[in-house]
Amino acid sequence: MSEIAYWWEDMTPGRRFDLGSKTMTADEIVEFAQEFDPQPFHLSVEAGEASILGGLSASGWHSCAMFMRLYYDNLLHFSSSEGSPGIDFVEWRKPVLAGDTLTGVAEVLETRPLKSRPGIGLVKLRHEVRNQRGELVMAMENPGLFRMRAGAAA
Repeated sequence: MSEIAYWWEDMTPGRRFDLGSKTMTADEIVEFAQEFDPQPFHLSVEAGEASILGGLSASGWHSCAMFMRLYYDNLLHFSSSEGSPGIDFVEWRKPVLAGDTLTGVAEVLETRPLKSRPGIGLVKLRHEVRNQRGELVMAMENPGLFRMRAGAAA
């Protein structure tokens, strides 16, 4: 575990976190699809080009998994995260094609301490993932649970 840099108190509304970038390769797209989402447009360039997606396209679930890796590596790993009670919504806005470089950002929308769990606060976050052209490919909102600094009252 790394040293904690972000506690609940650091998650102020409007604060944005850069989550870094990841290029989606054709091999990764096919490997994920073979195991978890074997629709034709995720398995071959030809099927992808023949579909409305326009090319070999990552599964939306693959995009979520890739986002989660960026989110963990660039924020959660350095935070007092205690997990999440769920996801409010996820939207896949544009296809993620082989070769796309995706960049993620997380923004704090609101926070509140939990009365039922002293020392823990809820943080509502909005996440956006954009491709190399700046196009929004995925949006997601979810609450996260974060520990407060020692001695903080709920």
